Amino acid sequence: MDSMVDALNNAYYDFLAAAASVLEARESSGGQKPEATDAALENFKQRWELFRVACDHAEEFVESVKQRIGSECLVDEATGSVVGKPGQAIKPGLPPISAVRLEQMSKAVRWLVIELQNGSGTSGGSSLSHPSAPFDARFPEDAAQ
Repeated sequence: MDSMVDALNNAYYDFLAAAASVLEARESSGGQKPEATDAALENFKQRWELFRVACDHAEEFVESVKQRIGSECLVDEATGSVVGKPGQAIKPGLPPISAVRLEQMSKAVRWLVIELQNGSGTSGGSSLSHPSAPFDARFPEDAAQ
């Protein structure tokens, strides 16, 4: 993460330096557009693109961390492995489920979304499960479907 911050910081300062070079080249040219100004503008454009790429990489990193933390929290909540703070009562909620069961349900939901996106949504008495995402028969709520 430190390298990501350093890369973004360096790209930002390079971008600022390129902007300053453009302003200096314009100022020294007396309002004309000599080759030095063109070169400074080209460098500015390249530094702008590099800064944007660095920002995109940082944004992708933040999104992946958010997703990983969200997934870990979901699994912790679903499996009941969330520990309350000292002195804090743990509220009774849904009974915990196994991580395997959670993964099975997640696959089933993904397949339903794919089917709905493809326009082949389920109708009437068709089954809600997909062959590659079977439900575990040990759970009574699955047998009711």
